Order: sequence, then structure tokens, then C-alpha cells
Amino acid sequence: MKRTAIALLVAATVFAATYGLAATLGVSSKTLGAGNSSVAACQSATLTAGYATAYDSTIPGYKVGVVTVTGLQSTCYSMPFKVALVNSSNSSLGEVSGTTPASGSSFTADFTSSNVPAATVTGVHVVISG
Repeated sequence: MKRTAIALLVAATVFAATYGLAATLGVSSKTLGAGNSSVAACQSATLTAGYATAYDSTIPGYKVGVVTVTGLQSTCYSMPFKVALVNSSNSSLGEVSGTTPASGSSFTADFTSSNVPAATVTGVHVVISG
């Protein structure tokens, strides 16, 4: 759980920095510009992610099923999200996109068909944009 919370915090920080820099670029067919401005997160609370596993004889072993993200605040309702499972070198093992719900404090990302071996997962990264 502690690793997951740290991974989410790092992911949110990296996303905020990258998104903040990318949001300041003006790009067109004739010009490329740069600048800076403040970009606020849609929520101040930390998200927590956990996942279910199921045995799969084709792996063989346990694979990740549904990832549940909790701690969602109303300021992040109905926004696009991406959930990525990563290994120890921070390489993506699979990614699921979706939209956060219009109410409630949790949402899910279904990795069942991705066949990601649970033994290789060391972190879960969550990005909410909007």
C-alpha cells in the first residue's frame, strides 16, 4: 500500500509538471511558442489504488484483474483518466483509459483482458486530466 501511495504521488507530480509545461506551448503550422502559467490539480487529496488478481493457467500464475481507485473528489468528476501498471524499471505493463464517474469516490479500470502477470507489477500510476 505504501509503495502504491508513493507511486501515485510521484505520478501526480510528474504529470502535473509535464502537463503544466506542455499546456503553455502554442503550436500551429507556422509557429512554435513557449511560456508558463499555473496549472492546478483537480483535487488535493491523494488517490489510493488497489487491484484484484485471478489465476490464469496461460500465464501461468496470477494476473491483474480490476484496479479500483478510491479517494476521488467531486472536483475531478467526469474527467478523462489513465491507469497504468508498471514494473520495477517504471516501464508500462498495460494501460486503461476511461472517464471518472459523475458521482462517488471511486472508479475502476479493467485489466482482465490485458493478461498482466501480477508478479511483475510494482506500481500503479493514475492520471486524471481535464
